[in-house]
Amino acid sequence: MSEAFTLEGFDLDAFVAATLAEDLGPDARDVTSEAVIPASAIFEGVMDSRDAVTVAGLPIAAAFFRALDPDVEIELLVRDGDRVAAGTDILRMKGKARAMLTAERSALNTVQHLSGIATMTRAYVDAILGTGATLLDTRKTIPGLRVLEKYATRMGGATNHRMGLWDAAMIKDNHVAVAGSIDAAVRRAVEAGIARIIVEVDRIDQIEPALDAGATHLLLDNMKPPTLRGAVTLIGGRVPTEASGGVRLDTIHAIAETGVTYVSVGRLTQSAPAADIGLDFASA
Repeated sequence: MSEAFTLEGFDLDAFVAATLAEDLGPDARDVTSEAVIPASAIFEGVMDSRDAVTVAGLPIAAAFFRALDPDVEIELLVRDGDRVAAGTDILRMKGKARAMLTAERSALNTVQHLSGIATMTRAYVDAILGTGATLLDTRKTIPGLRVLEKYATRMGGATNHRMGLWDAAMIKDNHVAVAGSIDAAVRRAVEAGIARIIVEVDRIDQIEPALDAGATHLLLDNMKPPTLRGAVTLIGGRVPTEASGGVRLDTIHAIAETGVTYVSVGRLTQSAPAADIGLDFASA
């Protein structure tokens, strides 16, 4: 499989270099590998998943190994976005042992974290199949990792919400409190020429003022399914609707069945556990 990996807004070489520099420290040394492993040693290794997961981040893992040994032989055995059973081999490599062992932790950390996100995301996507709703992620990401984490949610089947503060307005309760009212806040966004204006409402009586002022998307915050259903009926398809707030795997199906366009889930990037993926080496 091809290992070419490009992602808008993400510099793979810089990420790999910074991550390895963090691990190698000011002297750029892996003292354990230097002391224990002969410089000429060659290791073959296989990365495998110990649990059933949705894979994400394999091309990035390959980049870590290649950064320390440009001649390493790497074979990606599955693709990002693939679901694999427990015990599946997902990557095979053969290269200089010191380099492989030095890059191991950085490569595994990345694949475990991103595959954990993709796996949780896939479970949520599966839970709303047939409802017509689309799963969205949020901006609840680890600083510096947003582009990668949102990539992982896509690999799990979700759709990215805003990438940041720049690509849409999202008027929340604190914005409304400072602006004075929902309609005042929305009108100012309209006057500023913002095309996408998402407005958070947590009461039914906020819906019409938001729409009248020019909202293009309503985020229905922390509403129970009966209230959501009534809100969707009132909105009547005038703008897309999004259910948000405290959504869990055991509640998302009932929420999605209310007719909302989207359901957003912060825990996809905020709380996903790392996938159990390991790397075992064997002498060539």
